[in-house]
Amino acid sequence: MRFIKKLLVTGGVAAALITGAVVAPATASASPFVGHWGPYFSADHKAEAEGKYVLDHEKKKVWYWEKFKKPIKKCWWKHGEKKCKIVGWKWDKKWSWKWESYTKITVKGELTNHKPWGDHKYKCAWAVFKIEHLDGHTSFEKFKNCHKGGDWIGFTESDVNTIDVQVSRGNHFGPKGFFGPWSPVYAAV
Repeated sequence: MRFIKKLLVTGGVAAALITGAVVAPATASASPFVGHWGPYFSADHKAEAEGKYVLDHEKKKVWYWEKFKKPIKKCWWKHGEKKCKIVGWKWDKKWSWKWESYTKITVKGELTNHKPWGDHKYKCAWAVFKIEHLDGHTSFEKFKNCHKGGDWIGFTESDVNTIDVQVSRGNHFGPKGFFGPWSPVYAAV
């Protein structure tokens, strides 16, 4: 009898776990959007870059000083009771927080160098990413590959308007020539 009870309880727990496993993904939050970019080439087709980006919406706590007016009271005792009167106002502040949503984008890819020999001026493959933020600020991310074959590249930014990439050839210190056109990686809709 005891064996049958254990079997029924174990079977019920297993059924609950299976049902929970089937239901759990439906209640999870929305998955991030994945998009692909490239392949883009340098002008001489000896450097190549391609990959994907992952767009995710997140929230974070932002702390700030909240200002508010506080009454100035003057109090006195009259016939055993405390009486108060507001005689003015003063500014005060307190440390508060609020939730702010932002968009995080992660760009991943592969930079391939098809010709790592020859002229030292053009021995490396370069990928320069131009990142334009929603506030108008522009920044750059640079990656190089001076070896034969592919090399993984990647970076993460937040609140981005557009990301463009330019593939070129160069040496160990920077891109020097055979610049490809600025090509789109991501554009906010």
